[in-house]
Amino acid sequence: MSKDQDLPALRRSDFPADFRWGVSTSSYQIEGAVKEGGRGESIWDRFCSEPGRILDASSGAEACDHYHRWPQDLDLAENLGVNAYRFSIAWPRVIPKGRGAINAAGLDFYDRLADGMLARGLQPWATLYHWDLPQVLQEQGGWLNRDTVAAYLEFTDAVTRRLGDRVKHWITHNEPWCACFMSYWEGVHAPGGRVFKDALLANHHVLLSHGQAIPLIRANVQDANVGITLSLHPIVAASDSAEDQAALVRHDGLRNRWFLDPLHGRGYPADMLELFGNQVPNIQPGDMESIANAVDFLGVNYYFPEVVADAPGVEPIATQLVERHGVERTAFGWEVSPQGMVDLLTRIQRDYAPRVPIYLTENGSTYEDVLRPDGTVHDELRLSYLARHLAALRQAMDHGVEVRGYFAWSLLDNFEWAAGYTRRFGLAYVDYPTQARILKSSGHWYRRFLSP
Repeated sequence: MSKDQDLPALRRSDFPADFRWGVSTSSYQIEGAVKEGGRGESIWDRFCSEPGRILDASSGAEACDHYHRWPQDLDLAENLGVNAYRFSIAWPRVIPKGRGAINAAGLDFYDRLADGMLARGLQPWATLYHWDLPQVLQEQGGWLNRDTVAAYLEFTDAVTRRLGDRVKHWITHNEPWCACFMSYWEGVHAPGGRVFKDALLANHHVLLSHGQAIPLIRANVQDANVGITLSLHPIVAASDSAEDQAALVRHDGLRNRWFLDPLHGRGYPADMLELFGNQVPNIQPGDMESIANAVDFLGVNYYFPEVVADAPGVEPIATQLVERHGVERTAFGWEVSPQGMVDLLTRIQRDYAPRVPIYLTENGSTYEDVLRPDGTVHDELRLSYLARHLAALRQAMDHGVEVRGYFAWSLLDNFEWAAGYTRRFGLAYVDYPTQARILKSSGHWYRRFLSP
């Protein structure tokens, strides 16, 4: 599927006139300049320094040099024709020690960035936490320490007081699953923990900090729109057997319901509480009420479905992921399934009847992009992926799901966490030796799609 005429018949006008079209980025993945402007060390700086953690032994020390090249990057976003730009704010750049003294130079950077977005007609969407916890706080327990909630509120207060006159859309956390379970249990993200009980505790504190931040943000930001972004997956059983069907319920309980239920005022799922037993963290009075504080929107990051089978004896929920044969996959090995987006969004609508709109805050794909001698990058597979997922989004909306925006991941190729620079998600190719940005075929298609 390489020609526009082979793609789904879809136009921007098929979506509401006020639909938000954007791109997403994150601070550690693009900013670089980790030792400039008074920035403190983050857990990802430390994690990357440990041998064997990152596939290509790299780090975000330079990344895309966005700290210096942000005007060029915002120009690129403007020229795409998007009307929103999602970015994240590096906590150690604002409060280098995690708590206490505010780094004026750090806030000044985000001040300039917000002004730059508005000058280009880009609505700023700020993510407060995209995983770059100050290392000082990690040495005090990180998200296992309930005091980190208070530290997060200090950070939130400083940022929203400074930017809240211009930035109205706030995401408290990006993907608590990754920030907690991949980081404190699976060991593949900073800080590299491998204890499931710790992941549950970290997750409770992250969700608690989300809930407690909501009234604070609203107090500091007139007409604030506050939400959280979750990485969610449609879950498919490997077979029709009773065992695999039960495994589906358990896996969904940890992967999706563990987040969606408490955010919708239902508390943690009862079946999962029973399954986890004494691994469940101590829940103090008022915690669940705070976590359930009303939001203005729900951010959903969708990439792929998960296929699960029963796996007796495999901790913690006796399930294992399996791969379907003969399906399309990205370079990450992720299954390409536009239908999965429809299934996920309609499931949220059916099971939770959310009273707030949904925004697709991330959706994207990685392929083996090649910069050609003529200076072009023909990523036809990503172009097809993007077009088909936008068609799926329209289909979900036709089924009654209230979606008000779509943010492609990502504007730029960047530091892809444990995969380093071996994977590229960008609509624009970054030639890291020169830091040149080259719009790929997918980016050109997105621009044509968004043109009036």
